[in-house]
Amino acid sequence: MSEPREDFWKSPLGRETEFGYLLESALVPHNLNPEVVLNNENSSVLRVLRRELKHAERFLFSVAFVTPRALTLLKQELVDFRGTGTIVTSDYLGFNSPGVFKELKALEKVGVSARIHSSKAFHAKGYIFRRPDRSVALFGSANLTESALVANLEWNIKVSGSPQSNLSRQLDELELEQLENSLDLTTEWIAEYETRPRPTTVWTPGKVAEAPTPIESPTGSESVVARFEPNAMQREALAAIERMRAEGKSKVLVVSATGTGKTALAAFHVGIVKPERFLFIVHREQILDRAIQEFTNLLGISAQEVGKLAGGSRQTDKRFVFATIQSLSRLDVLDSVSPDEFDYVVVDESHHVGAQSYRRVMDHLKPAFTIGLTATPERSDQSDVFELFNYNVAYEIRLQAALEADMLAPFHYFGVADVEFEDGTTTDDATTIERLASRLRAEHVVRNLELYGHAGTSPKGLIFCSRVDEATALSNELNRLTLHGRPLRTVALSGVHSVDERLQTVDKLERGELDYILTVDIFNEGVDIPSVNQVVMLRQTKSAIVFVQQLGRGLRKAPAKDYTIVIDFIGNYTNNYLIPIALFGDNSQDKESLRRRLIEAEERGVLANISSIRFDRIAQKRVLDSVAVTKLSSAALLKPSLEAMRSRLGRTPRLIDFAESDSTDPVVLATSLKHYPELLRRTLRVDNKLTDEQSRMLDFLGNEVLAAKRLAETEVLFELLRGRPLPLKELSQRTAAVGDEADMELTMSALRTLTFQFLTEAERSRYGTSPVTRSDDGQYRLGDVFRLNLETSHDFHNEIHDLLWTARSIIPRKYGDAEPFSVGRQYSRKDASRLLRWRSNMMGTIFGYKVDADTRTCPIFVTYHKAEDVTASTQYEDQLIDTRTMTWFTRSRRTLDSAEVKAIVSNSVEINVFAKKDDNDGTDFFYLGRAQATNAFQTSMSDKNNESIPVVRVTLLFDDPIPQGLFDYFQPSITE
Repeated sequence: MSEPREDFWKSPLGRETEFGYLLESALVPHNLNPEVVLNNENSSVLRVLRRELKHAERFLFSVAFVTPRALTLLKQELVDFRGTGTIVTSDYLGFNSPGVFKELKALEKVGVSARIHSSKAFHAKGYIFRRPDRSVALFGSANLTESALVANLEWNIKVSGSPQSNLSRQLDELELEQLENSLDLTTEWIAEYETRPRPTTVWTPGKVAEAPTPIESPTGSESVVARFEPNAMQREALAAIERMRAEGKSKVLVVSATGTGKTALAAFHVGIVKPERFLFIVHREQILDRAIQEFTNLLGISAQEVGKLAGGSRQTDKRFVFATIQSLSRLDVLDSVSPDEFDYVVVDESHHVGAQSYRRVMDHLKPAFTIGLTATPERSDQSDVFELFNYNVAYEIRLQAALEADMLAPFHYFGVADVEFEDGTTTDDATTIERLASRLRAEHVVRNLELYGHAGTSPKGLIFCSRVDEATALSNELNRLTLHGRPLRTVALSGVHSVDERLQTVDKLERGELDYILTVDIFNEGVDIPSVNQVVMLRQTKSAIVFVQQLGRGLRKAPAKDYTIVIDFIGNYTNNYLIPIALFGDNSQDKESLRRRLIEAEERGVLANISSIRFDRIAQKRVLDSVAVTKLSSAALLKPSLEAMRSRLGRTPRLIDFAESDSTDPVVLATSLKHYPELLRRTLRVDNKLTDEQSRMLDFLGNEVLAAKRLAETEVLFELLRGRPLPLKELSQRTAAVGDEADMELTMSALRTLTFQFLTEAERSRYGTSPVTRSDDGQYRLGDVFRLNLETSHDFHNEIHDLLWTARSIIPRKYGDAEPFSVGRQYSRKDASRLLRWRSNMMGTIFGYKVDADTRTCPIFVTYHKAEDVTASTQYEDQLIDTRTMTWFTRSRRTLDSAEVKAIVSNSVEINVFAKKDDNDGTDFFYLGRAQATNAFQTSMSDKNNESIPVVRVTLLFDDPIPQGLFDYFQPSITE
């Protein structure tokens, strides 16, 4: 047997072999080494499969069990795959459903064939991938099911070998055996399989109480019986409602995501309160009967106790009355109802209470207790829902929390590029109806419905269009086409259709007589169609609220519904940046947060409750480009957030209000314009009486204290606001956190900011000539001008205290106790200068890195993808190798003898590493962590004249591993 060639150990495979089998400390990219694959926070079987599919030219899966959801989790990779793929499975134990075989058969459209193995005890769990330079195999315990891919405790091993290796030969033999002992999956085989008896599974809608507790009615009978138990979040909500009721509050609001059981929650609370007369008000008759049914099921109400006030029914004398607002608000009806006739009222979809009909009813009725239910209190029409419920928000169950709590059906979102027309353009804000409803677009829609939609289950879908005429015309065009070989059946519905027509159409959809209903907005709310398993968005996202409403139409759990497919056709729209805002519920207005969330979600593969988000390449670029070019901190885009907070509070919001809620980042609000009061003036027309001098000082505090990313400046100001001058030592002791020793260097660093010593000349000119603190004979006190303005201006005093209390609230939560930097947070060069306690702001002189002799620190700033116009001598190939290792280059024309390089490679300075993906990230960099320099060696690079110039290459070893999500953002293995 011949020894491996010496050059083998220098090849990627040789180095990875050394790392995997001989020497763990070898520095390699970790692409070819053997790897134990588990499902945990940083890894999953799904992640490995997706990564290998991205690079393979051929694959074979051999798996006993397959589920439709697992195929959906891999769908985008299978659609993008351009090689030859084969999935071998079997009918072993009858586990695989007929539906999954139909899904496998449908994959033929993307070049993936399915085969049925002849073995009667087929229990394989293997995945083989072929690249030109290697074979990769994953073997272990994981079947092709969603649980095995992301959740179960699975043990698997991934191995790689060259095409000439013994491993590759063995894999060849395995593949050959699989193909020789299997047959093509055919429609005839599937039809025969459907006739076989299979194990049945029972769908359980909720936990049934083992011993239902009778709830006596006022007459003493046990007619109201709690048959079901509330889930965990409903129990929390009930407790919160009861606390407010015990406090004497007669009106409360519950914010609950669509599909989370708002009606059931109300029913459970009615069972607790046991009212003598009860009224339930709905916005649309379509959901009235469902509400009645849910109350009767949950509380055991007899039909004789229930009255209906809608259409031709006027049964207002019953104990439990269910009414539409249209019928109840009629003057003749409302006048016949005594104000105190009902002691408990529920207002469903209560964000409509600003409408005149609701106002009339709410003003007339005087119940002992009223609950408002809504999924979207921050409606774009800005109705006064919070005011009408006295600003008493008892509980909130938002979409993300509901998904995590398994209250909703999981969804799989696919963002796909909308049609490309003959002239190379796509849909945009000005696309004509002729194009929106063209045959070309209809065919594009159907093609993607076949690719991403259900093949093994009949679709029951809602298609949201931009215009009524588009919905009507497109429905006609779709009905001329086929889906999976069967004629499409669609209907367009709009406001012109009567309630009966809508109900009949919905019934047809639920019975399977229709495939899709096309509409604009009549199904945004007020309709309950639990069986909907597809939501298709054929319109641009103009509102995150409406996006979530429409998404929510498909998230209600139902029998025989495991998940919902969401297909979003993304054109060249200016508002595409709203898509990640809606999907992640990220209201921070921080574009880098959106960008990172988007990429991390795609890299990880799953969200809460095994939901997923995928984009095709074109659609992803359109969304990311929109995020990049949109100024999310503009006054125009901040205005809705300010208006929503004002509506919620019933007053002009303060910065601290945003700090205490899941809303816009207060730093963005305070720094988007000169200061926060100026933003309020520009957006909400709230006048302020600030002088130019006060404006400059508030500008300074917003940008240099609230945005300081440490509490030192804030705590120094709080202490000096007490009025007594203090020496440095005492000031440091007083501002130290409880249990911490005084840090005079930190306090001095903060004072350099507050006395303007740290600032550049340009910054001093901007903020004025009066620092907020000063020093006399070693005593620190407030600046005279600053103190005088605090004492003489009530408005200025309030703004300062609001800003400081906001800083004290948000900085610890965002940056924690880490000192000076928090891994994964963003910092500018100026931030680094401040937090490393440099004497002045050196942001203008940090060209990639800078060694500070006084503090013995060296921040390194890496732009991962440099702009094309960057000079050749600065096109460094910095790269993250793994979560602990980075290859980094010094500035050009540096050698191992350069003073700054000596300091770095000898680790005589503290190295802190920051990185941003590209210049679209702005001036802020993500903090990766502290590092030690090793393996430094002299090398060279070419300048613009193609001449060789010296540079030093250094390996940076991080003290702690970079979080996987942060690593994925910079070094994506799937979304690159």
